[in-house]
Amino acid sequence: MRKSDLPTPALLLDFDRFEANLQRMAAHAAGHNKKLRPHAKAHKCVEISRRQLELGAVGVCVATVNELEWMAHAGFPGILLTSPIASGTKAARIARHAASASALAVVVDHPRQIGIYESVLSSPVGVLVDLDVGDHRTGIPCDERALELAIAADRSTRLRLCGVQAYSVSGSHTGGYQARRDHSLERLAPAVDVFQEMRRRGLPVEIFSGGSTGTWDIDTSIPELTELQAGSYVGMDIAYRNIGVDFAPAMSVLATVISASHPGRVTVDAGFKAFSTDRPFPPSPRALPGAQYQWAGDEFGFLLFESEASVSLGDQVEFDPPHCDPTANLYDRIHVCRGERVEAVWPLKGGATINA
Repeated sequence: MRKSDLPTPALLLDFDRFEANLQRMAAHAAGHNKKLRPHAKAHKCVEISRRQLELGAVGVCVATVNELEWMAHAGFPGILLTSPIASGTKAARIARHAASASALAVVVDHPRQIGIYESVLSSPVGVLVDLDVGDHRTGIPCDERALELAIAADRSTRLRLCGVQAYSVSGSHTGGYQARRDHSLERLAPAVDVFQEMRRRGLPVEIFSGGSTGTWDIDTSIPELTELQAGSYVGMDIAYRNIGVDFAPAMSVLATVISASHPGRVTVDAGFKAFSTDRPFPPSPRALPGAQYQWAGDEFGFLLFESEASVSLGDQVEFDPPHCDPTANLYDRIHVCRGERVEAVWPLKGGATINA
C-alpha cells in the first residue's frame, strides 16, 4: 500500500524518523544513568510502547485508567498511572490488574486516595507521592504535608511506597533553552529537597520520576532524578519545535485537496476533527514554502498561497500537528511509512491489530 491509497485524513508515522527518535532518547537516558519510563499518553499506541521497551525502557507511563488497561492487557511491566484518582470505580478497575501487571504503580496527592485504594486492593501496588512543583494542577505541596502523606502510604497494608513524582508543565514548555533550563531546575528543586528528606527519615523511596520531552536534556542533570517520563519525542509537534526541541518530526496528518475553485487557495479534507486545536497556531504544511493553513470547519481547512496555488485537486499534503497528544487521540490507527510505502498499520487506544 502507498500513501496515495489511504483515505484521508490519515495519521502517519515516518518509521525512520521514529526509530531515530527512540534510539536517541534511549541512548541519552542510558548515558546519564537514568531509567526511561516514557509516557504513552502522547501516542496511545501499544506497538510504539513495545519498541520503547525493546530499547531498554523500564516500563510505561499512562495518564488514564483506559490507557493503563490497554498496556496491562499487552502484558507490559512497570506501568505507572501518573494521574491521581478520586473514584472507587476507577480504583477497582486498577485493582483488577494488580496481581497480573508486574510492578504496577499509582500516584497519590491526598490521604483519602490511600483509603480508596485500600478498599479495593487485594494485591499490593506501588505508590509514588505526586508533588506539586508550582503548576497547581495535581500534586501535594513540597512541605511537611508531602512527608506526612509518604508516611501514611508507607503504613498502608495494600500500597507499597516506592518514590515521588514531580512534573513541571510550565518548565516543559518554556521557550528558549536557557530559560527552560533555569525554570525547570528551579521548579524541581523543592521536590529534590522533599525526596532527600524522605530518605533521611528512612522512608523506602527509590524512584524520583519526572521530566518531559521539553526538558529531556535538562532534568537528567539532576542527580536525584532516577527516571524520565518523556513521551512526545516519539512523534513530535509544532509546539515543541517552536521552543527549540529538535527531535525529528515523525508524526504527521495526511490530507487531500478536495476543492480548488479559487485562485490562491484550496480546501483540504482536514479540519477541527483532524488536528488538535488547543494551541494558538494551526497545523503546518510540509514541502509547501509560503503556504499557510487556516481552519475552515469540522471537516475542512484552507491552504492559502501568496499567489497561485502550487497544489491541485486530488493532491495530498502532509501537515505537522500543533500538539501530538490530542491529535493522536482523534484517530484509531497510525500508518507506519517508509517513504511513500505504508509498511504497517498500528492500532491506537487499545484497538485490535490492523492489516496494512
